[in-house]
Amino acid sequence: MKEIIIGLIAGVIGGLGMGGGTILILLLSIFMGIEQHIAQGANVIFFIPTSIAAICVFLKNKNIKFKIAIPICIWGLVGTGIGAVVSSKLNVNILRKCFGVFLLIIAIYQIYSLYKTYRKEKNRNNTIKYKKGGNI
Repeated sequence: MKEIIIGLIAGVIGGLGMGGGTILILLLSIFMGIEQHIAQGANVIFFIPTSIAAICVFLKNKNIKFKIAIPICIWGLVGTGIGAVVSSKLNVNILRKCFGVFLLIIAIYQIYSLYKTYRKEKNRNNTIKYKKGGNI
């Protein structure tokens, strides 16, 4: 039952474009007690059908710019190969710490982005009030 719930959560988040694999690795290692290398391997297998489904939807909606996507895919494959070799040689504890630092960096970036958006929206609303003659 845990596997179904974890797969569903990771699939929904992945379908939203927010990196379901990251959540999958986190859930597998914390709630299932699976070793980091195995969780990352499961993530790779999980990634293939979910990315194909996402590509189909994005193609249908014409949301892919091929001039940008093709070089990113090529260099992403190169990076994947390098990352797979490096991670297979790392100690599990070091790999887990690297993954934790990665998640921390993403969290900080997301918080910063939300704060920046909030400030921009607040300034825009204040400008609109000022132009209408309202109080600031």
